[in-house]
Amino acid sequence: MSASGGQRVVVKELGETPPDALEQHLALEPMARPSTLGPREVLVAVKSAAVGWVDLLMLSGQYQHVPKPPYTPGLEYAGEVAEVGAEVKGVSAGEAVLVDGFVAGPRSLGEYRGAGGFASWAVVPEEAVRRLPGKLSFDQAASLLGSYETAIHCLVTRGNLQAGETVLVHGASGATGLAAVHVAKLLGARVIATGRSDEKLAVVKAQGADVVLNTRAPEGHGGARRFRDEVKALTGGEGADVVYDGVGGDISVESLKCLKFGARFLIVGWAATPFVAKGKGGRGAPNANLLPTNLIMMKGLDVLGCPTIISTVVNPAIRAPRQKLLFDWVESGRLVPYVSHAFPLSEVKEALRAKWRGDVIGGAVLHP
Repeated sequence: MSASGGQRVVVKELGETPPDALEQHLALEPMARPSTLGPREVLVAVKSAAVGWVDLLMLSGQYQHVPKPPYTPGLEYAGEVAEVGAEVKGVSAGEAVLVDGFVAGPRSLGEYRGAGGFASWAVVPEEAVRRLPGKLSFDQAASLLGSYETAIHCLVTRGNLQAGETVLVHGASGATGLAAVHVAKLLGARVIATGRSDEKLAVVKAQGADVVLNTRAPEGHGGARRFRDEVKALTGGEGADVVYDGVGGDISVESLKCLKFGARFLIVGWAATPFVAKGKGGRGAPNANLLPTNLIMMKGLDVLGCPTIISTVVNPAIRAPRQKLLFDWVESGRLVPYVSHAFPLSEVKEALRAKWRGDVIGGAVLHP
């Protein structure tokens, strides 16, 4: 192999908060091209790495899976096969591939946790790579698995969303939120999408949402404004069939009032309240979100926790059906991830800040 070098991001220790960690403990270091490969290993020249919300939470150990520093972030990425081990049969040098974050990278559980995508090179096992499906670019492929597997697990496996039903999608301009809009429309549902920016909601509308609602509270008021009456009016007074809630906090409580009797409330995340857990990898949830049980009972609601990764670790068999559905949609051209921001790897801190500030619509990526 040539000795050509590159760069990688290293998190030297966990921070109290993601902003603290990225300013104090994250650095860009030189990286030499790996010089040896195992017989079943693949060397990937990384072309695009997704900048995800989980990448941010991991910086302070406030995600359920806590990486051990020093580590290289980047759960999902795509690139070109640079070289393969002697026993690799499935791919060859020069092919465009995406890397499965379940098998390699900081969220994986095996021996390839160090193969994060915020780097010029990654050595991964053959089973971690998959040829780019359909006509996806590297940026789109890097933004595929995590967001869309989450949306399918939540809406299909847990939520049993049916054609003709109405789903209220919160945080719809985010990566998993916009994925939920795409998936719900492919399932034939009607989508009411919420967010806090008219500009970003215009993109969500263009991406397929039937109705968009800005839930930003009036100036001087925290949390979310009331939107129950609007949702009720949009559903003939009945309320929505399903809520996809990746936001948490005040918006969750207001959402309970927007649902019809017997509806499904899908808990996907709590992006509005990221500090429910302690920083620096501390366990416990000192600031946990709360839901009013009286509303849940009187409306006969099904409140469903939807931890995609944990559910898949507990029952790996649930992954194959959702991946088949996802890749069928991609191969047919019916599903294409939306990526609003791209940064060179040298601007990794600004990329993470943009994600933290909520500037991103759908996906953001780094280019090593």
